[in-house]
Amino acid sequence: MRLQFVFVCLAGAALVNAQATANPDPAAGTLRPQIASGLAPQSLLTQTREAAADAQDADLLARMLGVSDLTEEQVSKLQGAASRRVDRAKATLQRAQLLVDAGLAPVRSLDEPSQALSWAQSDAEATRSRAALVQQVVEMANLEAMIPDIPRAESPEPNGERPAMERFDGNGIFTRGEFTQVKMAFERQFRKPLPVSADGSTAVHRALGFDHSNRVDVALMPDTPEGVWLRHYLELSAIPYYAFRTFIAGKATAAHIHIGPASSHIATGAGIIRLAPEHPRS
Repeated sequence: MRLQFVFVCLAGAALVNAQATANPDPAAGTLRPQIASGLAPQSLLTQTREAAADAQDADLLARMLGVSDLTEEQVSKLQGAASRRVDRAKATLQRAQLLVDAGLAPVRSLDEPSQALSWAQSDAEATRSRAALVQQVVEMANLEAMIPDIPRAESPEPNGERPAMERFDGNGIFTRGEFTQVKMAFERQFRKPLPVSADGSTAVHRALGFDHSNRVDVALMPDTPEGVWLRHYLELSAIPYYAFRTFIAGKATAAHIHIGPASSHIATGAGIIRLAPEHPRS
């Protein structure tokens, strides 16, 4: 009787995987007649649907985790898919553990669901890292949108603190060739890559309505040795930049150095996309 039960479980699992792969709608396949005739348990329909949903989430993660340029909405979908896969993997492992505890399955039957949970958790961690990076770009873009409203600072505040934002207009332009020189100089100086968070126009900037073309955001605190060195290099090279020390006090920090002129604002109207002036306001 015990062997018969295990056989039914194994056969059911195989049928679940086959149905999920071959047919996104298991109810349209052969499962319902088998349930009606007593050849398969009713619970197998639920398992099949879960397997199909899990396959869809796995496909989304496989396609999107490798994409370097994501929007907030896309990252949110990835986080949902990753979280659901972890929950399903935990539930599968718990069911397998119950069979082992009851003596209905060998301990080695836990290997596969344990590995599946490990993979799901790894994808979830990768998704969290991507979400953090996208959120950082969002905060930087929002802060740069405030440039026209932030007064130009020529000296520290009366209390001795540095201003939230400083700017250097340079010659008003920034080219790809200059960026290559900046990266190479930074790597020679610090023996590590320049920590670029946004190189040119990104999905986040486009979604927020900014043209970030030929601009670069560098994730450096302006007053660290690396930040001070980079600002000094840009000034010697007459390359414009904006140095941000904070985003919103007490809420979030997106301190960074924006290399190049202020980002243009994309305005739409009558089917035409218009770009605001390239150069920052004085």
